[in-house]
Amino acid sequence: MTETVTGKVVITDPAGLHARPAVKLTKLAKSFASDIDIRAGEDGGWINAKSPSAVMKLKARHGTTLHVRATGADAQGGVDALVDLVKRGFG
Repeated sequence: MTETVTGKVVITDPAGLHARPAVKLTKLAKSFASDIDIRAGEDGGWINAKSPSAVMKLKARHGTTLHVRATGADAQGGVDALVDLVKRGFG
């Protein structure tokens, strides 16, 4: 059985998760073999973190909690990397 790993981080970038950060996030997510999904807030729907258009449509704003979940061999690394990217303000 494959373990699902989760994490969460508050978006601190003043502009939120707009186009450039969305591309950085999806590019990083694609570097992992695991399935990685994200959602904005507690009640948002899960979307594929490897889909640039889906991530951009999320329109997660500054102060929103971004939830990350991954399933696969490198799931922990994927969650940790995405959480770290958001913590660094997508830099």
